[in-house]
Formats: sequence, C-alpha cells, structure tokens
Amino acid sequence: MGVEEKSKKGKASRDKGRRGEILLRDYLNSFGLAVRRGYVFCRESDVVGMQGIHIECKFVERLNVRKAVDQAITEAEKRKDGIPAVFWKVSRKPWLTIMRTEDFMTLYIMARGHRDDTKRNDSEPH
Repeated sequence: MGVEEKSKKGKASRDKGRRGEILLRDYLNSFGLAVRRGYVFCRESDVVGMQGIHIECKFVERLNVRKAVDQAITEAEKRKDGIPAVFWKVSRKPWLTIMRTEDFMTLYIMARGHRDDTKRNDSEPH
C-alpha cells in the first residue's frame, strides 16, 4: 500500500469517526442535553457536555471492547473529566454504552439518591 493509499484510508477513517461523533452528539441532544463534539486540538473528549462522564465514541462494525475501554480509562484519567464510558454504534443498530461495572454501580447508587454510599464494602478486586 502506497503513501497516498494510506492517506486516503486515514482520511476515510477520520471522516467516519467524525460522522459517529455527530450522530452521538445529535442522539444525546435529543434527550435534552447540550453536548457538542470535542476539540481534538484542545485535548477534549470525543463528545463533551455530559458533566462527570468521559465519552469515547466508536463508530465501527467490530470493536475490541477491552482496548476501547482501556483507551477511555487512560484518557479520562489524563483529562480528569469524569467516569470513562465507550459509546459504540454499529450500522442499523442502536447505540451501546460500555463501562466498568464499578462505575456503573456508582452511577446507579447515585441515581437512587444514596450519594454518600458509592464505594463497595470490600476491597477485593472482582
């Protein structure tokens, strides 16, 4: 594969990622949120505006879930912008959100109104 072919493939991939981010932005805004696409040059998440959630957007047919979650975790820790979550879209299928169970439980407990009780009682990794 020549340099020009790699360049075209890279552009197509970036364009598809941009389309995914726009779809996700519009989908989340349909719930009454005010999110926008992040600015890469400002080191923002793919989509910003959900306070406390770091969004990693994936718009691919096949996804290495562990790799995507690890990327979200790394970037969320670096940016200190919230709980890491991967939002994944496959053609003609609904959006999925993937996150660590510990983070899901924190959100679930907070949603039930038990904001002071978001840590597990044991310290064993599961």
